[in-house]
Amino acid sequence: MLKIRLRRVGAKKQPSYRVVVADSRSPRDGRLVEVIGFYNPRTDPPTVKIEEERALYWLSRGAQPTEAVAGFFKSRGTLDRFARLKQGEDLEDLLQEAAEAEQAPVPETPPPTEEEEEEEEEEDSEQEPSVEVIEEPEDTPEDDGDA
Repeated sequence: MLKIRLRRVGAKKQPSYRVVVADSRSPRDGRLVEVIGFYNPRTDPPTVKIEEERALYWLSRGAQPTEAVAGFFKSRGTLDRFARLKQGEDLEDLLQEAAEAEQAPVPETPPPTEEEEEEEEEEDSEQEPSVEVIEEPEDTPEDDGDA
């Protein structure tokens, strides 16, 4: 059985990974069939590049993605496109859609305005748990009558 999984490359304490197709019985960094992409978790945001055509090809041949790679495929829409490919959609249309999705700029969230910051501060102050002070009775020394 073939697996689509991550293969660790890079120096000590500086990991980066290749997305590879390999036999499920081979070790993590062992013999592979094909490299179809890479993943670099050390960049901000992490870099993921996968050849969509080859991924769809290997998925159609029965290769099973690992949990990590399946997460990449799901976030990029590859699994949805694969399901549509199985239903009979044209491969070229799906690849063109994937290329357009990859080239689309990632929308950045604008910084909050002063009004939004004030609202957040008010919400935070409302959500702070109240601290209830419980006064304990003072200990009074008992007279033994020995004075």
